[in-house]
This record gives sequence, structure tokens and C-alpha cells, in this order.
Amino acid sequence: MAAGGGSVLWRRRLLGLGRPGLAALLGRLSDRLSRRSSWLLLAPLLTPAAAQVTAPSFCLCPEGVHKFQWIRNLVPEFGVSSSHIRVLSSPTEFYELMKDQIKAAKQRVVMASLYLGTGLLEQELVDCIEEALERSLQASGSSDFRVSILLDFTRGSRGTTNSRTMLLPLLRRFPEQVRVSLFHTPNLRGLLKLLMPERFNETIGLQHIKVYLFDDNVILSGANLSDSYFADRQDRYVFLQDSPEIAEFFTQLVDAIGDVSLQLQQDDTVQMMEGMVHPYQGDKRAYCEAANRRVMEVIGSAKARQELHAQTGHGGEAEGDPRLPQQDPPPKPDTWIYPLIQMKPFGIQIDELVTETLLREAEGGARIYLTTGYFNLTQAYMDLVLGARAEYRILLASPEVNGFFGAKGVAGAIPAAYVHIERQFYSKVCRRGQQGRVRLQEYSRSGWTFHAKGLWLYLAGSSLPCLTLIGSPNFGYRSVHRDLEAQVAIVTENRDLQQQLHQEQEQLYRRAAVVSSCTFEQPSRCVKLWVKLVTPLIKNFF
Repeated sequence: MAAGGGSVLWRRRLLGLGRPGLAALLGRLSDRLSRRSSWLLLAPLLTPAAAQVTAPSFCLCPEGVHKFQWIRNLVPEFGVSSSHIRVLSSPTEFYELMKDQIKAAKQRVVMASLYLGTGLLEQELVDCIEEALERSLQASGSSDFRVSILLDFTRGSRGTTNSRTMLLPLLRRFPEQVRVSLFHTPNLRGLLKLLMPERFNETIGLQHIKVYLFDDNVILSGANLSDSYFADRQDRYVFLQDSPEIAEFFTQLVDAIGDVSLQLQQDDTVQMMEGMVHPYQGDKRAYCEAANRRVMEVIGSAKARQELHAQTGHGGEAEGDPRLPQQDPPPKPDTWIYPLIQMKPFGIQIDELVTETLLREAEGGARIYLTTGYFNLTQAYMDLVLGARAEYRILLASPEVNGFFGAKGVAGAIPAAYVHIERQFYSKVCRRGQQGRVRLQEYSRSGWTFHAKGLWLYLAGSSLPCLTLIGSPNFGYRSVHRDLEAQVAIVTENRDLQQQLHQEQEQLYRRAAVVSSCTFEQPSRCVKLWVKLVTPLIKNFF
């Protein structure tokens, strides 16, 4: 990494600052293109990623401190006891835990997801929220109990019966306690918004964060609020118990995105908060800058609180006051949690930078297990994997467990497009003679679909992982450039938690078959010529 000015430049770019000129240029290009044909409207969305930024190396950490402490220079660092963390393994466990947590909540339920489904299981979840709201009113007459739900506008508005209609009864009955925010990407506007039909408009950009929060307990996952994710769609889930600082951070993050989103009204209309720029009717640059400030305020204020805490010891009001009962200091943390945010439309690229650094700097002899339900790595991520020293075990969905398998229309060809992308990457691995270092594996399970994403990092010589990434990103173009994403890096020195993470990884990979040249000779891997021709044009949209 370059010293001095290079470090400052990198941090400025990381925080989304110092880029108004570039934002203005992109805005002018988009406005000009909006006056041309509908095909040219897509041109800005097909452009390659900007040049990569050098991120800090592992070696910058002080001796004796865990190797990933450099991440706290970018985002808040939450030190916790590993006893507060539980790794879940199944959709039913995830669903039942959510219902139990809603029923037990006394202060708040905060949920961020792509969408809420419309089936019986989803209705049962909504009923649990309604019962919690009723109990809160019965207990005190006027309750401070709060429900905040953040979804994507286009996905949540699809069809006549949709996420909005599922939540309207709550909003109408408890208007003072329930907030439903619908994020609308600023990139879907003008003629593009007018011409793009339902479903296709979801390719331009989405709210993709998945966080489920109940008082001071948090579930981080890649799963949406839909029946398949509660039954037979494999994902990942981690439960953080009694974690007030983490819960408050994600509450504020959801609030921040909610503030720049459309607010669902009792008559099923939407409107922006007073004084906020409209995402697709207002000035795009002004909207994105306002959204950047609002999200970065959350990250900056959390870091400022932690710095103040470090400067003043425990930072509490009871510090040094003999009149108040003295408490034992909290146990020294053995696990650290770092929230990683990626919102490229707003110029926020923290997750991208951290992920690239992990892929690049993993030492020889280290192993990285990376999984995604949609194998469509960015060019930067592919280059880093192919040029790295560590061993890679990449888990992806076989065509039969791809979420688009059997879909109607054009969407039905998406699994074949993923096969084509997979084969191209496998060919690159073979041409470089790296089949031993980079291995692809396909997840297969009868009657199930696969949606798990994240990675586990095993240091050289270790049989257990010390770091995992878990959350919403799929490591593809959409995750990096289009959608709003969030995940956490969990770094732990605790052997029991490392064992939980190792078992989670093994459970997923146990159902996978190693990809070889014979894999692509199977009839199910036959890709039609038109799919091969179209894939390079559309791969940035899925």
C-alpha cells in the first residue's frame, strides 16, 4: 500500500467522499442516455467496474492482536463473548426462532429483507407481530414498542397481492408504532422506469440487506421473508444474543435507509419523508449524496462512540461515582464483529474493499471456503482468486437447486447462464493448471434450492476457521455495483465458536460434488447457443 497521500486517498474513496465530480459526470451521462433509445438506457449499467483501490494488508496489525484488526479502521468493531453467538443450520430453525423472538420482544422488532412473501407461513409471521403489538398496548395503554420493516419497492410491489398488502393491516391498526419503508433505487428513473416491465425492473437495483432484530438480539442471514426460506431453501444464519451495541447499530442502519426510502401509507400509496429528495423524481446526484451522508452518519457515530469509550475507560456515567453500585468489568471479548456495508449507488464500498483484501492477502497454506447461490463473481474477485496464494474451495448451486430452475419465460434460462459462467471460470482454472488450488463444488439436494453465501477463512496450519463473512452479498456484479448489501465479518479466537462455524461449512460442503470436465458433459449442463451469446450482455443484471 502506498504511504502518506495514497492512504488518505484510499480512505476518502472508501467513505464515499471527494467524488462529486465523478458523480456529476455519471449523472450527466445518464441524463443524456435517457433521451436516446431504450437499449442505450442500459449502457451505463453495462460499463466495467472502476479501477480497484489498494486496501490495507494483514501485516499492518500490531503483534499479538488478531490478524484482522485493521478492519476497525474502516467500520465499528464490536467485541463480544462467543457465548452470545449461535450458528443456525436449517430454514425451520430460522423460522421458529424468528417467531419466538417476535413473541418475546418488548421494545422493538426491526426487519430488513428483499421482500415479504404472501403465503401462510409469512402470514403467521405477520400475526406474531400483530400479537406483540397488541400485548404492548394492553400492558401500558400507550406503548413505546416499535416495528420497523424495510423492503425493496419493486420486489415488494410485484403483483396485486404482495408485501405491501400483507403489511397494510398492521399499518392501519397501529399507525403510531409501525413503519414500512420501501427502498427504490435511484438508477430506475425516467424513460427506463417507464419502459421496464414488472420483474425486469428488479434487475436495475434492489434493497438486498437481510437483518432481523428483536430488542437486543439479532439474526444475520442471506434469507428473505418467504415460505421457501422457512422450509426448503438452504441459507446461512447466525444469532447474536444480548448484543445491544450491534442491535442499535443495525437499527440505526435500517432507519437510515428507511429515511431515504418511500414510506408506505395506510391507503397503499407511498410518499417520501418531508424534506427528502425523491429517489427517481428528484435530482439523482442530490439524492445519492443525501443517502451517503445518512448512512455514513451511522457508521461514523458508532465509531465515534467507540473511540470515546476507549479514551474514557468504560465511558459510563457510573465511572468513579462512589454513590452508585460498582460492577465488575465485563469479560474480555474473544470474538469481534465488523459490519460491512456495500452501497455502490451511494458511493459506499466498504464490503468490496474488505472482501478484496481478504481474497488477496490470504497467505499460502490458508484455505478459503467461499459459497454463493449465484456463481457470477466480479472480474476483480475472479482475478484475485486466480492470482492468490491460498487454496480456494468454491461452493455453488447445481442447476437443479438454482432458485430460477424451472422458472417460466426468460428466467428459466438463467440456470444455464450460470452453468456457462461456471464453465468459463473452470476453463481458466485449468488453463493455469490450478485445479489443485482452486476447486469448484456443486451443491445438490433433492427437493431443495440453494441460497447460502459467505466465506470461511482457515489460517495456514489450522483445522478450524477464525473468520467468516455472513450476510446478503453474493460476490457478484449486482452485489458490488447495483444493490444495497450488508454482511458482517466475525473474527473469533474461541475454539467452540470456530467449531460451530467449521461444522456449518462441512454440513454444506458435504452435499456437494467436485466439478470436473466430466461435469459439463452431462445433459443438464448443455447450454444453448443463444444463452451463450446473451450471457455476456446480461450477466451484470443477475
